Amino acid sequence: MFGAMTRASNKLMQRFLPDPFIFVILLTGVVFLLGLMVTGQSPVQMVSFWGDGFWKLLEFSMQMVLILVTGYVLASSPFFKKMLRKLASYAKTPGQAIISVTLVALIASWINWGFGLVIGAIFSKELARQVKKTDYRLLIASAYSGFVVWHGGLSGSIPLTIATPGHFMEKTMGVISTNETLFAPFNLFIIGALFILLPLTNRLMMNKDQSYQIDASLLEDGVEAAALSEADTPAEKLENSMWLSMIIGILGLGYMVYFFASNGFNLNINFVNFIFLFLGILLHRTPRNYINSVAEAVKGASGIIIQFPFYAGIMGMMVGSGLVTEMSEWFVAISNETTLPLFTFLSAGIVNVFVPSGGGQWAVQAHVVLDAAKALDVSQAKTAMAVAWGDAWTNLIQPFWALPALAIAGLKAKDIMGFCLIVLFVSGIIISAGFLLF
Repeated sequence: MFGAMTRASNKLMQRFLPDPFIFVILLTGVVFLLGLMVTGQSPVQMVSFWGDGFWKLLEFSMQMVLILVTGYVLASSPFFKKMLRKLASYAKTPGQAIISVTLVALIASWINWGFGLVIGAIFSKELARQVKKTDYRLLIASAYSGFVVWHGGLSGSIPLTIATPGHFMEKTMGVISTNETLFAPFNLFIIGALFILLPLTNRLMMNKDQSYQIDASLLEDGVEAAALSEADTPAEKLENSMWLSMIIGILGLGYMVYFFASNGFNLNINFVNFIFLFLGILLHRTPRNYINSVAEAVKGASGIIIQFPFYAGIMGMMVGSGLVTEMSEWFVAISNETTLPLFTFLSAGIVNVFVPSGGGQWAVQAHVVLDAAKALDVSQAKTAMAVAWGDAWTNLIQPFWALPALAIAGLKAKDIMGFCLIVLFVSGIIISAGFLLF
């Protein structure tokens, strides 16, 4: 039965899921029409909201590009390649490969979402090289499925934001310690259950009858290291100088030590990119090797560069028209003190399909859900985490967030989204249980 469900889901996605760029255009049209019908805005107003919001996420767009590029470059360094190759050698069967890549992706995404997006996909390629007859699509889908835990992990933007003095909702909810969010019993239950059940779910989706055959070129390494002996001119000697890489790399390491000494283990996306960048420089040994690897990595960033402004435009329409508030208030209206976290989670999941940005989503939903939590005497920390988990949950079927993994893998969104749809249902049950049982 599980195999039949998986085949049906894959067939559905292969047939009807378009390229992510077409998907964002369709979402733009859907939100435009909803703004007209639900909120009563005029076409001119909706066009204005869309255009005004189009360039408001440029900083985050660049951060996403750098997550992909610097993460790919770091993971493709000789040190990480050797480490991943050794780790992959422990998997002897397709089933073991699926379980191991899911666990690696879950751990990496729990530590930091950007690292999780990249390392899982690169580990999948190494597993595909070593463990023959493994469904490559399922490997990449399993790697991406681990991303679902990020907002309940150490880099979750909402729990970290509300734990920071001076955040924009401090007057309403105060400063909420991560002991009440990330390390609360309900969140630990959700994380623990996902770590157990997601690898098993992905394993059950294996097709026992036949394996998916891929183009072997997808598994080839893109860049070969430049040979030091080729350096003849002064310029070439500089490009192949290990000393230059060491000097700038040590400078970067020095700042990392200073940052951790001053801030503790309080990672943000800019500092993660900083770590990836300078470790990549050191581990590639020479500037030329590093530049070659960056040039290879940039090829996969085109989807992020062109699509995120469209998502910013969608967010502009959602916020400007009041559509986000309408959706949130509808779910709040049918909630009570027991079901508010659950319905908040579901509403956040729906909003996330249109606004794939955790921080941006919290900014537009916080007032509605926290007022409801206060009125119903529900934990505001738990309500905030319901928004966080809703944001993470539907990333499983939001093609935008899969772009880094797809770029590394050389696959299309429709190749993996059938598997991700099954994981969406399983993880949705687990997360819902966490909010209802605690």
